[in-house]
Amino acid sequence: MHILKEGQTVQTVTSRMACTAEKFLGGGGQGEVYRADLSGQKVALKWYFPAQATAEQRAALEVLIKKGPPSEKFLWPIELTESADVPGFGYIMPLRGPQYKSIVDLMKRLAEPTFRALATAGLELANSFLGLHAMGYCYRDISFGNVFFEPNTGEILICDNDNVAVDGATEGGVLGTPRFMAPEIVRGEARPSMQTDLYSLAVLLFYMLMVHHPLEGKRESSIKCLDLPAMNKLYGTDPLFIFDPNDDSNRPVEGFHDNALTFWPLYPVFIRDLFTKAFTIGLHDPQMRIRESEWRAAMARMRDAIIYCPKCGAENFYSAERLKATGNPGECWACKAPLVLPPRIRIEDAIVMLNWDTKLYPHHVDTDRLYDFSHPVAEVNQHPTDPSIWGLRNLSKEKWVITTDDGAILDVEPGRNVRLAVGTKINFGKKEGEIRV
Repeated sequence: MHILKEGQTVQTVTSRMACTAEKFLGGGGQGEVYRADLSGQKVALKWYFPAQATAEQRAALEVLIKKGPPSEKFLWPIELTESADVPGFGYIMPLRGPQYKSIVDLMKRLAEPTFRALATAGLELANSFLGLHAMGYCYRDISFGNVFFEPNTGEILICDNDNVAVDGATEGGVLGTPRFMAPEIVRGEARPSMQTDLYSLAVLLFYMLMVHHPLEGKRESSIKCLDLPAMNKLYGTDPLFIFDPNDDSNRPVEGFHDNALTFWPLYPVFIRDLFTKAFTIGLHDPQMRIRESEWRAAMARMRDAIIYCPKCGAENFYSAERLKATGNPGECWACKAPLVLPPRIRIEDAIVMLNWDTKLYPHHVDTDRLYDFSHPVAEVNQHPTDPSIWGLRNLSKEKWVITTDDGAILDVEPGRNVRLAVGTKINFGKKEGEIRV
């Protein structure tokens, strides 16, 4: 029995507009969500169970509605709703499109995103929670159920934003989701905060990249009954990272934790180093947790490091450390064929691999527009009559100035190309890059 009947109409509190529940979408511990029609506009309508429709929850929603969302990535409450025929209240929010899948689908391998899509999702998650925290809020319940992503692009949406609270709030609200809660919350020593959000974000990112929990290794597999005392020990009083460099007693067990064993070595060293810090020092010292800005930078760097296997096409990652140590880029993790590096461009401290599908964005070439991926300013393309020649096309509105390896200085107008030749330097205006092969 649902709270609302399909076809039932409620009203928005402020604008007094009719909102009709059309289809039940799902429910949870707080209430139910419906697809609804708001004067011809499709929205999502959440209605609280009577026990959850408290004055405190209503007041919290009014604050969130007034302040507005950090970005369009949040399916934020738009307006409260009520009805003379239904106890309690609800609210409307933007409707999630059908192309967005749950992180649970990723865990069950019902969605198979590329490394590029996963890096994009990680970048957008970190950037979104950075914006939320900058407003003085903590999310309190970062977990599987509250994040959706588009498997082809990695674009994300964050829902259940009625759990958001002012950082430092000491009363009421959710504590989080088991396995995602920071150890200090599990032990009963703290309440949700920005610092505990950072722990939950690291767990979610680890799950997304490794398809496994960072603390579930030999200790977890040896537990006969994963009851509350066992969970409190595993995630609260005695947490130990499965890849702790100083303690191997909780390593993943072959046959039980194969995802962790398979995926961990595939990722760049700088990604593994961040996870190691997050789940060693960051387990015990909330102030030393990885910041959203650090995850954001690492995910952007990881996306720029992608290369394709020339034999099977699988995504691999460029490693400058491996290239310096061995003189070769290694072998494909999927088919074991030798990897062949494409040209790459160094722009200040960043290296971007110039694959057949690579695009550069304002983030790469403009100091004032870091993390702006709104539109490409350059793309790799192939010569129309000689497929052995590759170039970088200027998609911006500004002229580039290039200096070739032999010292010639040339202009590259918008729409024109510069050949991917070793030693060529490109002045993009705010930054300069050098092509290497």
